[in-house]
Amino acid sequence: MKQAILRKGTVFPEDIPAPIVSDGSVLIKVVNSCISAGTEMAAITSSGTPLIRRVLDQPEKVRKVLKLALSDGIKKIYKQVKGELDAGKPVGYSVSGVVIARGEGVRQFEIGDRVAAAGGGLAYHAEYVDVPVNLVVKIPGDLPFREASTVTLGAIALHGTRRADLKLGEYCVVMGTGILGLLSIQILKAAGVRVIAIDPDERRLQIARELGAEFALNPTKEDPVKTVENYTSGYCADAVLFTASTGSSEPLSQSFRMCRRKGRVVLVGVSGMEIDRKDMYAKEIDFIISTSYGPGRYDPDYEEKGIDYPYSYVRWTENRNLAEYLRLLSSGLVNLDKMLEKVFPIDQVKEAFESLEDPQNKPLLILLDYGVPDPGSFEEQGGQKREVRTGPDLSGRDILNVALIGTGNFAKNMHLPNLSKLQGKFRLYAVADKSGPASKSTAEQYGASCATTDPVEIFKDEKVDLVLICTRHDSHGPLVLQALEHGKHVFVEKPLATRLEELEKIEDFYQGDKPGTRPLLFVGYNRRFSKYAGEIRSHLIGRIGPAILTYTMNAGYIPPDQWVHENGGRIVGEACHIIDLFHYLVDEPVVSLSTESIHPEKGKFSASDNKSMIFKFRDGSLATLVYLANGNPDYPKERLEVHFDEKTIVLNDFKSLEGFGLALPSMKSSTPEKGHFEEWIQLHKSLKNPGSEWPIPLQVLLETTRLTLMIE
Repeated sequence: MKQAILRKGTVFPEDIPAPIVSDGSVLIKVVNSCISAGTEMAAITSSGTPLIRRVLDQPEKVRKVLKLALSDGIKKIYKQVKGELDAGKPVGYSVSGVVIARGEGVRQFEIGDRVAAAGGGLAYHAEYVDVPVNLVVKIPGDLPFREASTVTLGAIALHGTRRADLKLGEYCVVMGTGILGLLSIQILKAAGVRVIAIDPDERRLQIARELGAEFALNPTKEDPVKTVENYTSGYCADAVLFTASTGSSEPLSQSFRMCRRKGRVVLVGVSGMEIDRKDMYAKEIDFIISTSYGPGRYDPDYEEKGIDYPYSYVRWTENRNLAEYLRLLSSGLVNLDKMLEKVFPIDQVKEAFESLEDPQNKPLLILLDYGVPDPGSFEEQGGQKREVRTGPDLSGRDILNVALIGTGNFAKNMHLPNLSKLQGKFRLYAVADKSGPASKSTAEQYGASCATTDPVEIFKDEKVDLVLICTRHDSHGPLVLQALEHGKHVFVEKPLATRLEELEKIEDFYQGDKPGTRPLLFVGYNRRFSKYAGEIRSHLIGRIGPAILTYTMNAGYIPPDQWVHENGGRIVGEACHIIDLFHYLVDEPVVSLSTESIHPEKGKFSASDNKSMIFKFRDGSLATLVYLANGNPDYPKERLEVHFDEKTIVLNDFKSLEGFGLALPSMKSSTPEKGHFEEWIQLHKSLKNPGSEWPIPLQVLLETTRLTLMIE
């Protein structure tokens, strides 16, 4: 499919793998998308700015990068940042089109429904988009696709007017008559509000008058504060809706001064933020922020999971704002005829954005066109029956083909660089990601032959030897099982699964099979492959009595609304690493488990990621894992103490070993060496020797996952 991609200050049309429908979402064949001149042109300007300039403009990110550079090295961080910039990024967040597929659980839409959709990172300028249901609304009546594609801008304007909370007959100044200002003027007029428009552009002021502004003025020709005061009989405006985009603070200062006592200024657009207290204090002005389309914006539970807010308590959510704007369009209360000036086919998206840079004839509203789909082509997407197959015999081959599913930071910054170093053993053959642009750019960067958004294409490809799964944790179990059933060897980043029923299905897959007759399963428990772990194990193998191990993982605080706390949380998703390391070092099965969590009565730290866990092994050894989020970030992230036979070994953050009562070789690293590279070497050996022992025994993989699920 064709999609608009922003790279180094220019937007290009590129051929990108089309998305597939997700659970709780609908797949839309886009007919039109709307270019947001303000937001998207700002992104283009930023994209064209030299990297060093962008870094200096964001000092908070400088500190983060410097901290990462100290731990991971400057070269690695530079490659990471440069790779992301060179890949480009998709743009757009307002579309209209037709539903061509429904995800699991979607009941409010049917195949063939005419819809409009919103959402940065979702409703791209692309021929096909996959959008969660709370960001999708039906197009009423015979409202054309072109008008409906402005749904996001309309909802932003509508939410801004709601934040102003104006009554019939009150005065509102609209500061800035771009597309948001002109939409706001019409919405305010429909509500019976008397509108005063302010803009330095005479052409836009004339359109504002024609669309319902009662009075319009040019601030470069007359004093806007005095003029508004005079026009309102000396009282000033009840509210100012700031829809302009400027780096100057003067228009905002004027907005405060042209408000009546106890008036309101609502910031919808962008302004310089040097605020003078005296502009607000004497008249007790309320300064209000209007966040995009309304309640639900930036809430992943609402936008991604489809959890709606109760109608009785949140009357106007972002979805209801989207729908109401389309109703206003359909009823004629909002009209776009005087604003909609140009429509470009998607192949001419570069020219479309360039037209917005013309200072003399800059259009107010530009749309992209993708063509209306053939109704006869709509089909409900369904699953396919899979035949369980044995794993391929790779013994006669030197280089194995790897297919990556999920192009997140860990895959790009850890696994792919390691695969590049192992070109004589592995080749990145295919890439799959929910995002078509991410899939394509990663494939191009690392020379993969295929890029797709559908993992099933990878599972069915006979040339794929090994599937590397690096997606969100909740998808691991199902993807592992699908890959295994298609006969693919699997490397899944931890965790193996986040639900017991998923783990049991994987276990059932291997029941009754002889070693080597089914595909190899490997989980990214890399720490056991570290040179430090190997040295410790070499001393524990010949121990006389049980060992006592104490591991502190100073994981750091992560706010509770982040995705890592879902689907088993940080214990299932990260502590599993250490449980596997205990298995490796002690080399015995666990016979009992006990765990305790903090029980805070106050403070921000929770019980879910502040735990102490004790594992007792068959030989009597004890291993304690203290997983904490309330530690100081300057303390090392990981520390292990191993005590046995009057000997002690201390591992410091996988950078050094100390021995007490025994001699250890000199081992030190400037950055943590946790076995990420070594695990690939060991995996290659096992894949090349069918029937040999797996890098991590199946029973250990299953037991480690089962223990984490028990802890949760």
